[in-house]
Amino acid sequence: MYKVIVCEDEVMILDNIVKKINQSELGFEVVAKAINGKQAIELIEENLPDVIVSDIKMPLMDGLELIGKVDIKYPYIKKIIISGYAEFEYAKKAMKFNTFDYLLKPVKNDELIQTLIKLKMELDNEFNELMDKAGVIKEQVTPEEAVKFTQWYIRSHFEKDINFNMIAARLNYTPGYLSKLFVNYIGETPSKYYLNLKINKAKYLLVHCKELSVRQIGEMIGYSDQSYFSRIFKKTVGKSPLEYRENTISD
Repeated sequence: MYKVIVCEDEVMILDNIVKKINQSELGFEVVAKAINGKQAIELIEENLPDVIVSDIKMPLMDGLELIGKVDIKYPYIKKIIISGYAEFEYAKKAMKFNTFDYLLKPVKNDELIQTLIKLKMELDNEFNELMDKAGVIKEQVTPEEAVKFTQWYIRSHFEKDINFNMIAARLNYTPGYLSKLFVNYIGETPSKYYLNLKINKAKYLLVHCKELSVRQIGEMIGYSDQSYFSRIFKKTVGKSPLEYRENTISD
């Protein structure tokens, strides 16, 4: 079962979406529901879902800010946005955060089912790829072996979205416990390690491959949107990609 969190401030709509997902019989289970983005973040940290379904307009923290935070900290989580017709232009901005799909309110059952079918195919393909890569692993692995495999998999696939829930499932660990093990051995969470690999690769390319544009470098490490890549880079490094390139080369 793939775990889902639904975030919607209108309770009737929230309950209706939860009911449709749980009754879809496609292998999805709603493990938590939230009425604003702030509550959703707390539930995501607690449940580590595979999917979030979020409205755009919400109090305290709107859907755009929510999926932006999720895309940084939990890039493997699939994101589905829902909103009304009047919010379409606003909702389009959300698509740059690697959003899987966009649904208009009122959410029609057949459209939701089609989205879930496509989503299940993508998640299943990711899991099958992981199973192939980890096929040589024995059924019971030690904590050290689990960390080493997770580290190897991240290093080998850092330019793509990585689903840490699937890695944990393949190793017969819970995501939370695998993350704690990773911190104990490596010193940081898998998500942080994953982000740092991306940023360090970007740093190298910015300095040593001057013929590559910032957009090209962002795409090479998995960020198709240049402005989003620049924001992530600046938040992590303290400088924009261009500032880092200019300052490092001049030094």
